[in-house]
Amino acid sequence: MAYGAPTPAKFQHPDVTADGKPRARAPFVRLKTLWANTGTLCNIECAHCYIESSPRNDRLAYLSAQELRPYLDEAKRLGAHEIGFTGGEPFMNPDMPAMLCDALAAGFRALVLTNAMRPMMRPRVQAALAALRVEYGERLVLRVSLDHYAADRHDAERGPGAFEEAMRGLSWLAERGFAIAAAGRTLWGESEEETRAGYRRLFAERQIPIDADDPSALVLFPEMDERAEVPEISEACWDILGRRPDSVMCASSRMIVKRRGAPAPSVLACTLIPYSPAFELGRTLAESLISVPLNHPHCARFCVLGGAGCSG
Repeated sequence: MAYGAPTPAKFQHPDVTADGKPRARAPFVRLKTLWANTGTLCNIECAHCYIESSPRNDRLAYLSAQELRPYLDEAKRLGAHEIGFTGGEPFMNPDMPAMLCDALAAGFRALVLTNAMRPMMRPRVQAALAALRVEYGERLVLRVSLDHYAADRHDAERGPGAFEEAMRGLSWLAERGFAIAAAGRTLWGESEEETRAGYRRLFAERQIPIDADDPSALVLFPEMDERAEVPEISEACWDILGRRPDSVMCASSRMIVKRRGAPAPSVLACTLIPYSPAFELGRTLAESLISVPLNHPHCARFCVLGGAGCSG
């Protein structure tokens, strides 16, 4: 490169990194989890929300049960075993109970990512959830977002009083025998041991039956600040990092979204990159079963370097 020439921008070309190396790709292996984004509207606005959910953001519109049903049929044919629901806050969507019922009745495990606050605690939703738990038991799993075990840190992300409101929802689920999990964050720079110890104390004090030492029961997500510097992932990185291309989410999952104003839902490669056209793979699951270039900072920060995934 000539002296004084600008450094090429990262995460631009789908096949080549900024320094000219072949970009890593995630091959499609098989569909394990189909995610349904129920819409980006949320009852709260978090300080660090990767999808920018809020009471005003409806860039992803409410998905309807009628729109989801063909994808459930297609996912069944492809051998998927889990349907994940994310948002926004899924229980803001009026069709959420119907979508859960359809997924469970079709034989899938259903995983709902929720803040367990007021939308989930509405009497209509409570009654629907209770009925589904009785009929389908542990195939219905609710993962509650609990950013930190300390109320002040959780509330710094989600607003005053959010911690206690979430704990009331979590306690309601626990007391009624739901299969539950929790999702924390690594925003505060603690060691994993310190973080899990803090949650362990909290769950013991509140009588919440979640094993804080089980990574699938208490998921700790790495942060995804797009302003922070992160390396691109080239093909050579798999061996350097000791990772496999089929270990990242887009090798085994897809997400359905309904864009505001769109005539129909579309299929995305990933739950984490909902707005980029480059990660839109078609209208059907069959069209989406292709390899995906890891051409976004979240690919590097969350999936490859962070070793994280959204599924249960």
